[in-house]
Amino acid sequence: MPPSPQPPTVAIAGGGLAGLAAGCALAEAGFRVSLFERRPYLGGRASSYQHPGTGEVVDNCQHVLLGCCTNLLAFYRRAGVEDKIRWYEKLTFLEPGGRASEIAPSPLPAPLHTAPAFLRAECLNLRDKLAISRAMAALASSTPEDRGDSFLDWLKRRGQTPQAIDRFWKTILVSALNEELDQVSIPYAAQVVRESFLKSAAAGRMGIPTVPLTDLYSTAGDYIRARGGEIQFRASFESFQMDGFEVSVTANGQEQKFDYLILAVPFEALGRVLPDTPSSAPLLDALQQFSSSPITGIHLWFDRQISDLDHAVLLDRTIQWMFHKSRIIAARNQEMLNPDSQGKGGSYIELVVSCSRSLVEKSKTEIVEMAIREAQEFFPYAPDAVLLKSTVIKEVHATYSPRPGIDQYRPQPQTVWPRVFLAGDWTATGWPATMEGAVRSGYLAAEAVARFAGRKSVSFLVPDLAPSGLMRFFK
Repeated sequence: MPPSPQPPTVAIAGGGLAGLAAGCALAEAGFRVSLFERRPYLGGRASSYQHPGTGEVVDNCQHVLLGCCTNLLAFYRRAGVEDKIRWYEKLTFLEPGGRASEIAPSPLPAPLHTAPAFLRAECLNLRDKLAISRAMAALASSTPEDRGDSFLDWLKRRGQTPQAIDRFWKTILVSALNEELDQVSIPYAAQVVRESFLKSAAAGRMGIPTVPLTDLYSTAGDYIRARGGEIQFRASFESFQMDGFEVSVTANGQEQKFDYLILAVPFEALGRVLPDTPSSAPLLDALQQFSSSPITGIHLWFDRQISDLDHAVLLDRTIQWMFHKSRIIAARNQEMLNPDSQGKGGSYIELVVSCSRSLVEKSKTEIVEMAIREAQEFFPYAPDAVLLKSTVIKEVHATYSPRPGIDQYRPQPQTVWPRVFLAGDWTATGWPATMEGAVRSGYLAAEAVARFAGRKSVSFLVPDLAPSGLMRFFK
């Protein structure tokens, strides 16, 4: 009996969501995966670690998902962590002073399902709501094309009031796209609004992990190992070159050979690993068109509860979101409820500032003082709370900037090197820089590898969530 053929081998550079999604899909399809990650843990920009200054396990930034993130949810199911997501139907918008407006779905058909709550929201006046409704109607019927102008230009042409822009459009889209409205491509903004607000009530549900992010994504590494793959930690990927029908990769000074390679690294890191040959020039030129936008997470531990909310959108200030980690994270929730716990009654919150260029050069002390000052405006018990410890995490290259015209530079998974493929939320996924976009890029790269290997019918991508209600009649 002839020996069984050896499975094709795939090297994946990068242990973020794109690399993990590609690795899990290919491992399931029978490829032998070797994943190289320079850090000692998985997750990339969606990771957690024990902070040396506080002794606490912290996420590098809060990550959330929506019900429309079909591929991310499929990835969670594959890795066996779908039950680690807590779902919320309601968003609470807080004004300075603490007045709350809640946006939640009703039995009305999409896109009208949030209309009753929207009409009741006190953070917007009637003129604001009429303007927003007109713009929503335009976005429901079709997705505008990218003609080089920004979404802020589009809003102004449609008569949006300054308060509608600041308290609704900016609040939602800067958090979703990590960029100011005057730098956001119209189709990206339209996609976020259609997918999360208009398509269906299920699409707009918000999911928050109940475990630290690295705990969430380490299971993907286990999934790869269980199917014959390996994870190489503290493995700094350095270079690659084509060697006949193989790809020779170098990591930590050691050379290894594989049948295929997926480069699942951020755009700002890719140029450092490309060959110094003329064939790299077109991709390097495209990379020059990208710029990044930062996110800042401010972690605060108080001696008492400062809010009864799990999360909230904060209006009119630097801070945009509050996530009450001691209520959300499962282990901390149990500790809080345990009468014998020394941490009883304490409160751990993370405050998030997207597109935080104004904070990049500020010191931790300045940022924490600003955060406490603003928190005291929103949360009734914050002025009496004692800050026990704090830290600030700046993700300077958190996402690429989704500016007008950038789509033409986002590359496909295939490259000029036949056995080398690209993945990452900045590649041509059809989605902006989100966890969903990262997973889609990993699946697209995995499909490209499998089809190059002769498996023409392989498909890893999951279909988009179907529209419901009246949205079924719009394209």
